[in-house]
Amino acid sequence: MTAPRTAQASRAIVVSIVALLTLASCSSSGPSDSLDQQWQDASDQGYISGDGSTTSIPQKDRTGSVEFEGVTEWGESVTQADFTGSVTVVNFWYAGCPPCRAEAPDLVSAYEEFVDQGVQFLGVNTRDGKAQAVAFAEEFGIEYSSILDTLGDRAVQRAFAAHTPLNAVPTTLVLDAEGRVAHRVIGQIAGVSQMRALITETLAEGTRDTSGESQ
Repeated sequence: MTAPRTAQASRAIVVSIVALLTLASCSSSGPSDSLDQQWQDASDQGYISGDGSTTSIPQKDRTGSVEFEGVTEWGESVTQADFTGSVTVVNFWYAGCPPCRAEAPDLVSAYEEFVDQGVQFLGVNTRDGKAQAVAFAEEFGIEYSSILDTLGDRAVQRAFAAHTPLNAVPTTLVLDAEGRVAHRVIGQIAGVSQMRALITETLAEGTRDTSGESQ
């Protein structure tokens, strides 16, 4: 009786070790696993789960506007010129990413709340083809478009990575009216309230100059 129990215990230990290694490979966020480096290398990696940390960049410290162009899941060509002059939320995602799915309803709520105020939203799909992207949009009721930024090219991801670290999928950026990165959330957003705060703060910049005085 002892031998079978020992064999079962050994198998359980092996399974546990494999599970831990698999989890570590999905959630690691060390330097060698950062997505900006993966995109530069054009490697085919899974999502890296961020911790939801937020970075806000003062106006005086922001880099230039991000120049990009791509084609959406609906076959429409878009460039940064389509968003210049508007506060814009850019969300990097793909359909099989669990935190991307979890945050989708909050992004939809933020879009519905701010679209009438001129805020634009844009997705950047980092892995999927048209069919998957369209199915995702229909499932969650997403009305804004996503650029399909394929694994072999990743031109849009490269353009943004040149201005701000992109260390996880999902990553959500808030761009100011000049197309510069104002806020960055690494990982799943902390609900619609977080997006509301970041968008509202960026919208308010249009009513004051860089010294903080009202115009």
